[in-house]
Amino acid sequence: MSLLLYGIPNCDTVRKARAWLRERGVEYAFHDLRKEGLDRSLLARWEAIVGWERLLNRRGTTWRRLPPERREGVDREHALALLEEHPTLVKRPVTEWPDGTVTVGFDADDWTARIGR
Repeated sequence: MSLLLYGIPNCDTVRKARAWLRERGVEYAFHDLRKEGLDRSLLARWEAIVGWERLLNRRGTTWRRLPPERREGVDREHALALLEEHPTLVKRPVTEWPDGTVTVGFDADDWTARIGR
């Protein structure tokens, strides 16, 4: 398994993460959540590893544009349905590492420890 990075190209954090990887010569595959979507099985796997609370981005534009009734009383099932319907609600980037771990967001110190560069 190679490094897989999920996000949207115009997200500032995704841009930083991609630049960081490029600067260190790390090969990775990029999955554009806006164009390629997000299937339920992948979402379920991530949720089992990091939890739905960590995946759901409540600070972004997509969240703010949801009607108030869709943002209220969010539980696991509701969150997963929202994430599947609106993949840009995923906190970014989600990274699948070669060892099978999954991280959410970009942390240069953590990433340096993981790849050793």
